Amino acid sequence: MDFTWALAGPFGTMQLSDLGAEVVKVEHPKVNEKQRGFGPYYEGISTFLFSVNRGKQGICLDLKDAEGKKIAKQLAGKADVLVENFRPGTMARLGLDYETLRTDYPKLIYAALSGFGQTGPYSNLSAVDAVAQAMGGTMSLNGEIGAPPMRVGVSIGDMVGGLYLAMGILAAVHSRENTGQGQLLDVSLMEAQIALCENAIVRHSAFDESPSRQGSRHALLAPFGPFETSDGHLVVANVKDWQMFCALIERDDLGQDKRFENNQVRLANTEALEYELTSTLREKTTADWFSILEVSNCCSVGKVNSIADLFTDEHVQARNALVSIPLPYGKPGTLKLPNTPLRLSGTPAKINRPMPEHGGNTDTVLQTWLGLNNEDIAALKQNGSIK
Repeated sequence: MDFTWALAGPFGTMQLSDLGAEVVKVEHPKVNEKQRGFGPYYEGISTFLFSVNRGKQGICLDLKDAEGKKIAKQLAGKADVLVENFRPGTMARLGLDYETLRTDYPKLIYAALSGFGQTGPYSNLSAVDAVAQAMGGTMSLNGEIGAPPMRVGVSIGDMVGGLYLAMGILAAVHSRENTGQGQLLDVSLMEAQIALCENAIVRHSAFDESPSRQGSRHALLAPFGPFETSDGHLVVANVKDWQMFCALIERDDLGQDKRFENNQVRLANTEALEYELTSTLREKTTADWFSILEVSNCCSVGKVNSIADLFTDEHVQARNALVSIPLPYGKPGTLKLPNTPLRLSGTPAKINRPMPEHGGNTDTVLQTWLGLNNEDIAALKQNGSIK
């Protein structure tokens, strides 16, 4: 049972859907299609909703209505897992919190995702992606040297929390196989970001350092990051054989330069190093440098792909990393989405359907999960408890 909304929760439950879970997304009956998710809209469909709710079924319940709430509780009793990402206290006011449900359903795994967790002085505060990145420390590490903190371009504040949510649920399911008991999973967006700062935190603990923004540089390695080429950018990192690297870019002089002879002195002369490498790498295309360097094993190297580049990249195509998903509501056409990166040989992940239609599976879920008949369902629809 998926009571999540926005990005973090739906992204987490989508991972479970890809892995084969039957995920039933619960929405309010009295919203229109554009209220279901952010734009831009394609064929009247929220591309935001489409991108993080694939593979799920959809039902509509009014959780403030007595009959709607009753059905929600009955469905929770049939579910292995209930997931919600409301502000702490919301589900308790509805009578759908863990402490209430566990009495009747001790095997239920109840996963609660929130900005700051179910306890602590910040627990009642709301959080969006940027707030999670800010409060969890990652924003302080992102951005150019001397510039203000910068939000990471993808919503890692939300999505990393969603991934920890999915991982915790899988651990709880495994535990229940041994104990027969469910449990409460409490995931905080802030703590998920703190977990990403592992090296910066241990350096502060060990050496009282205050790690700060490095741009695309690395605090411990040089060269490191994207360098301009004649037509784009190339990432060079983890140089294991400096002499070979210099020979391959036809700059043997850099290999003899005392300022760059080892990683320690290169870190001390990063600006001069970057100036020399940029002036050289600008002489060829990204593809040329990639083909020269990637076979040598003297460093790690990568093309800086735009999103458009991913649609034509031969490796992306060979791995089927982007997949075409049909539009809901019987609309013609498809949209591309990232495929699941989880490649299991015995139990392969699979995307079974597009995002759910608004209330599109209410009848089926109530019939198969609760055994309600057509007359029961019609009556509930008549009084607005469901859609």
